[in-house]
Amino acid sequence: MSETSRDVWITGVGIVSCLGEGSDVHGLGLSAQGVKANTAEYAPYAFFPLPAGMSFDAQIPKKSDQRQMALCQRIGTYAAGLALQSAALKDDKERLARMDMVTTTTGGERDVAVDSAVLSGIRNADDPAQFLNQRLTSDLRPTFFLGQLPNLLAGNIAIVHGVTGSARTLVGEEAAGVDAVKIAAARVASGQGDLVLVGASCNGSRKDLLLHIVMSGHARSGELRPVFDRASSGGGMALGSIGAFLVLEAAEHARARGVRPVARLARVVSDAAADDTQRQAVLQALWSELQPALGARVGIISGASGAEPATAIERGFLSSVGDRPLRATGTFTGHGLQAQFPMNIGIAALLLQQGRLYPASDGIEQRVAGDAISQIVVTGVGRHYGEGLALLEAVA
Repeated sequence: MSETSRDVWITGVGIVSCLGEGSDVHGLGLSAQGVKANTAEYAPYAFFPLPAGMSFDAQIPKKSDQRQMALCQRIGTYAAGLALQSAALKDDKERLARMDMVTTTTGGERDVAVDSAVLSGIRNADDPAQFLNQRLTSDLRPTFFLGQLPNLLAGNIAIVHGVTGSARTLVGEEAAGVDAVKIAAARVASGQGDLVLVGASCNGSRKDLLLHIVMSGHARSGELRPVFDRASSGGGMALGSIGAFLVLEAAEHARARGVRPVARLARVVSDAAADDTQRQAVLQALWSELQPALGARVGIISGASGAEPATAIERGFLSSVGDRPLRATGTFTGHGLQAQFPMNIGIAALLLQQGRLYPASDGIEQRVAGDAISQIVVTGVGRHYGEGLALLEAVA
């Protein structure tokens, strides 16, 4: 963002995770909620599900709308409703009609039962090619697959909440979450829009998504330790069920409608290292872009997943930027891929509103405990690629 750009305020935060929903559990009380992972269902791998019996009715009132959405879509649409409600926009049809959207989420969910039947049957088929063709045309309905596409998250939000300005959808794991926020903030800062709804969702209970993480060698197996304490025992990430949306708004627009900000989003910077050997240097270069704006009371909210070597690289980078209070939310929420960065920005905004970080927990690297903060840097480091930082500031 240039020096002449407009101030970008966060006026709405909507978060849902294994901890529940809203600001109370995702602000100062985050660590007090404890670790709520499911370690039994897919043992030896853990994941973080939504709270048992969670109802989506409050933000998605029509059961017909809920039925046509996969769980990941419901999580995102629900979190978007929370953000709009937080920003006092829920019933403002005129503003919602011109509100822009930037969304990202995981790819289409597989039908695990069909996939299993195909893989079992093809081994004994007289003509494997013919068998596969028949099963693909009869069992995998195109309408089912289309119902899971990530670009439909924006469509579902438009239908349920009436957000009908321009819409952009990104795909690309953690880097997509960083870029979604960066693009949304740039639109507001440049004057291309006054209001943008930005966010992401992840269904951490998906078997097919877990299989993808396991096959890549990045899944956590065994004891579920805090993310920065996993390196000595092989590292690894545990997927989280997360929906996180933010309302970004031009400061003058918010003032005109009498709304106070949660925090100011001062800067979002990103890059993509060519390989792991360059990642720390890239992160340090991004930090240098933020450095001139940093004051004395800066906290860090890390999006570290526990996957290696990305987490060790991030830890090395954080050790090089000074003695600053540090928290890693993934210990308590699991890792939500695209959703982790927007969730952590939302959490950072809530903490800045309170003026301090949530209490540190044993095993989470933290250098200055309980200090008051007026700025927070949020990190986003992909397990494969993509690096990003965001700087948030308290608004007096």
